[in-house]
Amino acid sequence: MSQIYSFAGESEFYRRGSNPKEANIFLSLVDCYYPPCKRSRVVAAAPSLFSAFEEEEKPVSIDLLPDECLFEIFRRLPGPQERTACAFVSKHWLTLVTSIRQSELDVVVDNKTEDDCEGCLSRSLDGKKATDVRLAAVAVGTAGRGGLGKLSVRGSDKVSDLGLRSIGRSCPSLGSLSLCNLSAVTDVGLLEIAEGCPQLEKLDLSRCPAITDKGLVAIAKSCPNLSELSLEACLRIGDEGLQAVARSCSKLKSVSIKNCPLVRDQGVAALLSNTTCSLTKLKLQMLNVTDVSLAVVGHYGLSVTELVLAGLSHVTEKGFWVMGNGIGLQKLNSLTITACQGVTDTGLESVGKGCPNMKKALISKSPLLSDNGLVSFAKGSLSLESIQLEECHRVTQFGFFGSLLNCGAKLKAFSMVNCLGIRDLATGLPASSHCSGLRSLSVRNCPGFGDANLAALGKLCPQLEDIELCGLKGITESGFLHLLQNSLVKVNFSGCSGLTDRVVSAISARNGLTLEVLNMDGCSKISDASLVSIAANCQILSDLDLSKCSVSDFGIQALASSEKLKLQILSMAGCAMVTDKSLPSIVKLGSTLLGLNLQQCRSVSCSTVDFLVERLYKCDILS
Repeated sequence: MSQIYSFAGESEFYRRGSNPKEANIFLSLVDCYYPPCKRSRVVAAAPSLFSAFEEEEKPVSIDLLPDECLFEIFRRLPGPQERTACAFVSKHWLTLVTSIRQSELDVVVDNKTEDDCEGCLSRSLDGKKATDVRLAAVAVGTAGRGGLGKLSVRGSDKVSDLGLRSIGRSCPSLGSLSLCNLSAVTDVGLLEIAEGCPQLEKLDLSRCPAITDKGLVAIAKSCPNLSELSLEACLRIGDEGLQAVARSCSKLKSVSIKNCPLVRDQGVAALLSNTTCSLTKLKLQMLNVTDVSLAVVGHYGLSVTELVLAGLSHVTEKGFWVMGNGIGLQKLNSLTITACQGVTDTGLESVGKGCPNMKKALISKSPLLSDNGLVSFAKGSLSLESIQLEECHRVTQFGFFGSLLNCGAKLKAFSMVNCLGIRDLATGLPASSHCSGLRSLSVRNCPGFGDANLAALGKLCPQLEDIELCGLKGITESGFLHLLQNSLVKVNFSGCSGLTDRVVSAISARNGLTLEVLNMDGCSKISDASLVSIAANCQILSDLDLSKCSVSDFGIQALASSEKLKLQILSMAGCAMVTDKSLPSIVKLGSTLLGLNLQQCRSVSCSTVDFLVERLYKCDILS
């Protein structure tokens, strides 16, 4: 009997480990046994017995196995597709599968087909969609389909080091990683990326306050192929991390650092002075660096082709002067200087002379720069093809025309934005002066720019093709007419209230065979007469903006009646006189339209818009 029964107190009387086949035996024993002087145990014991039998009839879950056993099972699966299938069974299994490092797999990954490419997949998770579970799913889901090559995670407090661990352990082919506004990610997560993703080439860290130099050092040591590094508002990353990158990443080509208060001159100097690092693109913005950094750039930036300096409040005129005289920026192609108080006439002249091959220059928010500095800069940089000035209020019309006359034939584009010092010319230019190379001119929100300046430009720049005159309320009809001798391709007169039908008719008649883009947004004097002229003369016009113009159904009908016009983009936003009567005309124009803007057209009903959306299925419609 001892082999059949096991006693465990008065409430339990049956054999342990019984199975369904022995059910009849146990039931008969319970029914026939009555302990002396005690109540029958059948009532008390029977429910326990039946419940035990029912539990044993259920299939035993594999989750009863310890995690160590499951780990060993998962790492021995034949391929990534099998692991993916297991990972999607439960969150628990997903966590286990993504915790397996590639080096711990006990099988050889199947050979890839010709259509597969390592690291060919790209994923982007933003906001609420970005969680640790979602990252784990991405990690295991991309493993069997070519591998994850590019990952961007932005704006989430639900992404932690656990999510990056999944990526680091499952995505060895990761080549580009962008992390933005992730407060819960620390150095631990970046260490997992460094250990598991040695092929990383691009790293972008923005507003990740918990990541320090330790994480960046780990990336530098483990990812020798790193070629692009971008840091923004990483408050705990400084010179130590940049020095490690300079020592270990010999393929580094592009560095962008913005608003990182711990980055000082030592870090910048390490990036540039390291002989194994050949930077071609360098962006330094809102940093606590001094003139020393600019001196290092000017001396060691032998490979730099694109340079951006913005918000460097501790840099003085001396820094720019030394940078220009360092003779190290011979290959510089593009220069952007924004909100640097050290940009003076002397400093900018030195930079112009020290960068003989510079083709593009953007100077913005430089209150100390005047006409003399701009003209001297233009004289020194004879390779300049494009100049853009923004909020340089000491530059006047003399600096503007002086730079045009001194840049040489290579200058192709000139732009001025919000330069309040510009006024109209009081005297004309010398008759022999010319700027034959200029093709593109943009003047936006410079209220003093007037008709005399346009008259001078019409004579000075006969090859102008692209004209952008925006927000110039002081220009009248006579000023616009001075530009008619040019063969115009792109014209933007938005916000110029002085533009009239006469000007538009003259431009369309003179340039009907070349005009491709015409923007008259906010020109209230433009009426149907302009559209009639456009329909009759313009043969290759593809982009027409009539927003807030005084056009009506008649003008739209005129456009639709043209057999030559093949518009692709048409904007009629805020045209109150365009009504539902224009529906047939718009439908006819819609045979070539790819974009249509009907926003704030109060006389166009919702039913008309719905019909157009259904009928013009190839056209994107804004309403």
